[in-house]
Amino acid sequence: MTASGQSGDSALLTNGIPEHVAIILDGNGRWARKKGRPRTYGHKIGAENVERICREAWDIGIKYLTVYAFSTENWTRPQEEVSVLMKLFGSYIKSTFKTAPKNNMRVRFIGDLTRFSPELRESMKSLEDFTSTLTGLTLVISVNYGSRDEIKRAVKEIAEDVLEGTVKTEDISEDLIGRYLDTADIPDPDLLIRTSGEQRLSNFLLYQMAYTEFYFTDVAWPDFTRDELIKACEEYARRNRRYGGV
Repeated sequence: MTASGQSGDSALLTNGIPEHVAIILDGNGRWARKKGRPRTYGHKIGAENVERICREAWDIGIKYLTVYAFSTENWTRPQEEVSVLMKLFGSYIKSTFKTAPKNNMRVRFIGDLTRFSPELRESMKSLEDFTSTLTGLTLVISVNYGSRDEIKRAVKEIAEDVLEGTVKTEDISEDLIGRYLDTADIPDPDLLIRTSGEQRLSNFLLYQMAYTEFYFTDVAWPDFTRDELIKACEEYARRNRRYGGV
């Protein structure tokens, strides 16, 4: 992939490519059910679509793509579905060792990774290390992630550092809090896309999305294409981001 930011898809894109796009990958199960297939089939096709959209995102000039792959609440789903998701996740990590270098893509994981098996955690760490020097798109995968849990963990770490004397209470600022979040060295999202018709954040990047633009589409994630990504970026380009000013 080569980032040109000049794909020719729309003149609007040259006026406002979001640097960081976050996506809630919604609708895999419902998409599969409509086709008479099990929900797990939808998750498989949805995982394959992540790789395609990563290529398209970098091609049109997006530098960071954060996907909501598995939330802290998703553990309550049927055990069979969770087991399949974990297997898919492991397979995706293995395949990304091959595809990431070809696509010049760096991979990061955010969330409470302690819930996963030691083998899976080691695979995640190895993939992060393996892709750390790549300079193309940064793919941020949110797994066992919940924004309230992230903020809770950050507050605990700050409190511990205050008790140890490495942080003074008068030094606590928005910037300092940001450095304790999972996304410490990642810019806040410019644009959030949620697929499949739902219009809520579902505990995703609540602190980071204070001034993010939201875009909701009825298209299910497995059907989300380059054209749909372009539509979202076009809508983003039309908006006037004032950040509370006039």
